Amino acid sequence: MTSNPTVSELRKSSDVTDDEITAAVDAVLADLATEAYPLAKGWTLDLVAAIAAHKASQDALLTDREAYKRNMVRTAILLAHPVKA
Repeated sequence: MTSNPTVSELRKSSDVTDDEITAAVDAVLADLATEAYPLAKGWTLDLVAAIAAHKASQDALLTDREAYKRNMVRTAILLAHPVKA
């Protein structure tokens, strides 16, 4: 694994579970201002930065298409680089 892994890479190595990713998506959809979000094994993800780095998720959040919002936010989270606390 790289020294600056994505959430997707952490998922592949089983350091982060699908349930944790789904909870992070739910956190974004509940409060767009959520920043430091704890993942497993000491990893923390800045959800605001994850969305800011992914234009498609920003656009999706402006629609009323709930499944599209959820999928784009999940993609942004999977592409994001959490930090180890």
